[in-house]
Amino acid sequence: MKKVSIFMAIAAAASLASCTAQAPKANLKSDLDSLSYSIGMAQTQGLKGYLTGRLNVDTAYMAEFIKGLNDGVSKTSKKDIAYMAGIQIGQQISGENGMIKNINQELFAGDSTKTISKDNFMAGFIAGTLEKGGMMTMEEAQTYTRTAMETIKAKALEEKYADYKAENEKFLAENKTKEGVKTTPSGLQYKIITEGKGEIPADTCKVKVNYKGTLIDGTEFDSSYKRNEPTTFRANQVIKGWTEALTMMPVGSKWELYIPQDLAYGARESGGQIKPFSTLIFEVELVSIEKDKK
Repeated sequence: MKKVSIFMAIAAAASLASCTAQAPKANLKSDLDSLSYSIGMAQTQGLKGYLTGRLNVDTAYMAEFIKGLNDGVSKTSKKDIAYMAGIQIGQQISGENGMIKNINQELFAGDSTKTISKDNFMAGFIAGTLEKGGMMTMEEAQTYTRTAMETIKAKALEEKYADYKAENEKFLAENKTKEGVKTTPSGLQYKIITEGKGEIPADTCKVKVNYKGTLIDGTEFDSSYKRNEPTTFRANQVIKGWTEALTMMPVGSKWELYIPQDLAYGARESGGQIKPFSTLIFEVELVSIEKDKK
């Protein structure tokens, strides 16, 4: 290996770090020394992008990164390994893309002004880790977490989408009074465009349909017509509003469905375009009932 390439490599390594983080001088007395150095440098390809993009490291503090790097390499006792593991888990909890931030995002529908208590989170986390001194059993904690999160998430979504939900409810209230629109006890609204004469599927039947789906503002979010191919599925494997309608439609029918959010996706988003509490409008054509292949 040529010495000039080694010097160039040293300069490149120095440029990776900030002006306060200097690469140690290598002692290259043999080919194996040079190989060791080159392998070390080769392993850093893409590292800077990983540090900044995935670990959110500010390159102004590369000296601190190098210090931590050296500590991680040199500290190999069981005590040191336990300590370093604690640091890693701690960063996963409170880092830029850590547990607490993700929990807040999920809980409060993106409202950055609200957060769970880090101190209480850590008290529970440590009690669970040590398996002693907890104020709840693990089973109690899991049950409480599940029920409380559902309640808080529902409240946050109700607040965030209150106007949108009201707009969709108003649409349904007005739509049910229009000529030709029928409403079932569940709240499903539909209008018959073409009355078919064929068999009516059970909810376990496999059906072939053509359809177009839109929101109340006319935004189209899906269409089998645009794919030039009908879609096949079992009538009970779709949203409730679809299942109810399909099990009332004779083959050959074409209906327009107005599906309230509680018969569709409810408080969930779907596909990027369908917001929580969306009323869905479908033009549905029941092409056939498909027989299962034996």
